[in-house]
Amino acid sequence: MNVRPPESPPLSILMYHQIGRYPRPDAHRALFCHIDRFRSQLRYLKFAGFKVLSLEEARRCLFEGEPLPKRSVVITVDDGYDDFREFAWPALKEYDCPATVFLVSSLIGKAADWLTDRPELPKLMDGAAIRELHREGAHFGSHAMTHPRLSKLSPEAQREEIFGSKAALEDLLGAAVPDFCYPYGDYDQRSRDLVEEAGYRTGLTCIRGSANTSHNPFELTRKAISYGDNLVGFGWKVHFKHERKG
Repeated sequence: MNVRPPESPPLSILMYHQIGRYPRPDAHRALFCHIDRFRSQLRYLKFAGFKVLSLEEARRCLFEGEPLPKRSVVITVDDGYDDFREFAWPALKEYDCPATVFLVSSLIGKAADWLTDRPELPKLMDGAAIRELHREGAHFGSHAMTHPRLSKLSPEAQREEIFGSKAALEDLLGAAVPDFCYPYGDYDQRSRDLVEEAGYRTGLTCIRGSANTSHNPFELTRKAISYGDNLVGFGWKVHFKHERKG
């Protein structure tokens, strides 16, 4: 169970996907954030006195009793698009903010082929870029091997997606990969148990809410930041505790 008392400060794990320069999207707005807004959000966090925590720091605060800063967030980026390298990472370095990017291990350097409704599939970072960003301080986690809906898979296929992606990414990075993110936010009890068995320390969902409402480290709730979030909407998300939805 969550060890943080109800009156503890809110901790928001922010969820991004593509960060770059895009025209206003007609659909899937939660999958895009314009780089100008992303930079303004990082400036806001600094101005408002937020501490940007790593996922490991957040886990220790939530479940091991370490002091939780009065204002804190975690930045996570799903899928590993190449625009993270081009746009988001320079901004994060400028504002000295850690972030965890979740990679689809079998598609590194390829296209996001699960986005079947897109006329043009976005490119994913290649291994050389990932290793370089890792050397510069970026954190990487697993988003499974092929970005499947885990709950629809057999137990054997779930195991391969969860264990296999960890092994592949650790081989690529030469370092431990302690964080897992359920593709589409889709998982079941078996998925959750396999993530723990594989040796991950956290599992991230797409359930909306402050991380303080998470039941355990393998079902961490997040808050999606979308293309339409101006600073007022962004501030509302990071300043207030929201109960989990989903």
